[in-house]
Amino acid sequence: MRVLRCADSGLLLELDDPDGVLALYAALTSEELPGVTDLVPAARTLLLRLDPQRADVAEIERMVRAVHIDHVDHPEHAEGGELPDRGRVIVPVCYDGADLTEVARLTGLSERDVVHAHTTTEWTVAFGGFAPGFGYLVGGDGRLRVSRRSESRTRVPAGAVGLAGEFSGIYPRESPGGWQLIGRTDLRIWQVDRDPPALLRPGVRVRFEEVGP
Repeated sequence: MRVLRCADSGLLLELDDPDGVLALYAALTSEELPGVTDLVPAARTLLLRLDPQRADVAEIERMVRAVHIDHVDHPEHAEGGELPDRGRVIVPVCYDGADLTEVARLTGLSERDVVHAHTTTEWTVAFGGFAPGFGYLVGGDGRLRVSRRSESRTRVPAGAVGLAGEFSGIYPRESPGGWQLIGRTDLRIWQVDRDPPALLRPGVRVRFEEVGP
């Protein structure tokens, strides 16, 4: 683990992979870290936001390293890298995405098998990023790991459901994007007048359900 200081208001922890991030995130959420105001996980980093008036940065770094070492020496503590459970969301999806055929080719599955694999496993939001409300979902069927498109689209519609690497995700609004699109949902993932605005936050479990066009 590499620890980088972000001025006087943050510590950025760099780890090897998403599982390491999730394991450490899960461990630190149960720790008393005086002066830490937020934990922000990403694919290979974990940002600790600090209150510069309260935080002893050196002491926090020492505590974080101790927790990390404990997980390295006792990997059973990190099993599954589980996040705090923040409930479950059912996402209705029409599986008519423009890349469904390509995903089937890349995975060696039929299109129906891709849909079956996507809908019969539970996903969990690991972290947010890219755009407000965009959640990176992990934990689905391992056969669905596909690379991003070789060329990004300049316009992906809101509600598009895609795959990229070990992640699945839903575009909260129209934007450019390079994920392999397999379907679409009418569920509003990001809504500024909702509290919280993001439906998919770290720790939320997600099940996709197939619906007709």
